[in-house]
Formats: sequence, C-alpha cells, structure tokens
Amino acid sequence: HPVTEAITGLDLVEWQLRVAAGQALPLRQEQLSINGHAFEARIYAEDAEKGFLPATGKLSYLHLPQDLARIDAGVRQGDTITPFYDPMIAKLIVHGPSRAAALNKLVTALGATRVAGCVTNIGFLARLAQHPDFVSGDVDTGLIERDLDTLSARPIPAPEVIAIAALASLGLLKARAGLPVESDPWAHYKGWRHWDEARQYAHLRWYDELHEVQVISHGDGAHALSIGADTLTAQVLEATEHTVRVGFGDCILRAGVLHEATAVTVFYAEQSYRFELPDHLAESDDAAADGDRLIAPMPGLVQSVKVDIGAAVNKGDALLIMEAMKMELTLNAPCSGIVTALHVAPGDQVTEGSVLLLLDATSPDAASA
Repeated sequence: HPVTEAITGLDLVEWQLRVAAGQALPLRQEQLSINGHAFEARIYAEDAEKGFLPATGKLSYLHLPQDLARIDAGVRQGDTITPFYDPMIAKLIVHGPSRAAALNKLVTALGATRVAGCVTNIGFLARLAQHPDFVSGDVDTGLIERDLDTLSARPIPAPEVIAIAALASLGLLKARAGLPVESDPWAHYKGWRHWDEARQYAHLRWYDELHEVQVISHGDGAHALSIGADTLTAQVLEATEHTVRVGFGDCILRAGVLHEATAVTVFYAEQSYRFELPDHLAESDDAAADGDRLIAPMPGLVQSVKVDIGAAVNKGDALLIMEAMKMELTLNAPCSGIVTALHVAPGDQVTEGSVLLLLDATSPDAASA
C-alpha cells in the first residue's frame, strides 16, 4: 500500500479506519488520479549469495535515509534479528515524476542505507535496480533467475576501499576527525620515529583473503599505502564518526565507515564491505583443532541427524537437516571421512557458527571403507 499511497497522495490506513467506524469512503473511483511513479524496496537480513538464506544478528549500526525516502521500519539500532520472525529490516519507498526519476531515487536511497551486524540484500537490490532490463522496463518473472549469478555476486573491494578500511583499523580516521584514539604511546596514530618514517601495518580479512596493508603517515591527513602490488597516496579530506571523504589522486571517495572491535565495515557505492580484524592467537588455536567441522550456517532448529559416530561418509553426503524461518536446509559433508563427534541432536536450537559435528578427514573415503 505505500506505493499506492505515494502515487495517489492518499492515506489508505485512514480510509480503513473510517470504513471500520462505519463511515463512507472519502472519494469515489472516478475522483482518484495517479501522480508519477513509485518503487518499494524491502531490506532483508538475507544472504543473496547463499540462495537468499535468512540471516540473524544484532544491528550494531543502522542508518536509514529518512531524507531520501519514506521509511517503514520495525527495528532500531541495537535490536536483534532473530530466527523466530520474518527477517525484514525496513521498507524504502520513493516517488518521482517519472519511472526513471523514481528509480534513480531508489538507487540513491539504497546507497545511503547502512546496516552492520548482519548480512543484508541491499547490494542485490541495488544491482537489480540498475540492471539494464529493469531500467528499460523490460521485466518479467524470469529476470532474476536468468541473471542470478551477476545479481547475487559478492562485490570485490577496490584498492581504495581496502585503503579506507586500513586507515580506519589503525585509528587514523578517528584521529583526523578529532575523535578519541588509543592513548597507548606505542599505538599512537602519528607513528613518529627519530630516524625514519614509521610504518604501520593493517591486517584485514575479506572472506578467505588476507590483506596486509603498509601505511606510512606524513601528517595532515596524508598517507602512503601499499596493498600487494598496488601503491596509493591517500589524503583524508574530511572525517566524522561514520563518514569520510578521501582523495586518491584526482579521485575523491565519499564512504561510510564503522569501526568495531573485531571488524571494519566500509559502505561505498551501494555496497558494504566488512573486513574482519584477524585474531592470530585464536586462529592458531583453530588450526590446531583435530578434524573437520560442520558449522551451522544460520541459527535454527536441528530437525534430524542422518549419521552416527563412526559412520563413514563421502563429500556431499547429507549429514543433518536444519529448519529456520520456515525453511529446511540440508547440510552436506564438506569432505570424506569418519564422523568422530556429534554435538547436536534432533530438537536442539543452535546459533550461527555452532559446531554441529566433527569429521576425521584423514580416514579413507566412505566408498572405500
């Protein structure tokens, strides 16, 4: 109904209340008129890359562009998206005098929407809104399925995005913004040395990729960065707690930034890039663990376990079925081996990332057992 309200200028909820109170409809059909075009985009906590699996998490940061769109939302920053209800975060409704104008407003509003704490479909919606067929209006129900790989593809962070994340992780953006930074002199943001320029290193994990970024600070917001084979010069022109404007040569990037204890998120060009800050001690402990793990990809209920301890399985065999948000998900063996431990039973409620069972991948394949 928000789209109808946008193009008619009417409050349909008011009409419903009037009818419920026994009053007549304020206008007749022939008195109604349509003005312009409108779009509604629904922001969901779901992972388009994983078949639109619903996601959960605490909304550690939530910015909805009230000045760019009508926002209908039932959550606030700090709320938790749980597996027990629909994972919708908000609706964005835009209106314009033409379809093209309304669509441009939608893309702008999606780019200004920033969510941290759980995966969302914002990038998918932005790519769909800019798809050539959707822009031209040549739309049918098979559009998404035909181009799903492109629409749901994981974005690749540009070196400039990685650079902004590195500066944020080292506290250099906070320093430029005049915000409190770590008081430890060994971690002081200026990196002063008596004999030579100080080099600082940021380590950022983007899924399976680990980026080591060397940063040399020259003062007054100027930094030289090395990211693999790429060398960049960055000039921090403006910084606030959650926004930054950085010059890279002739290019100026405006981005949103969120620095948390274990991650840095950069919001840029309708995409969000969450870089984890590796805990090398914890990773060493994980590397020392025996066996391969089957991990819960989402919170939910364990519906059934299809194997017992000691069972020989092949890679791809069904091991367990989970249920969450009215969906069933079959979890398959990540490798061939022997089941050495079961940590769950039917009826157990598990959180995302829980270890469900262990496999000894060094054992012979089930097919040869």
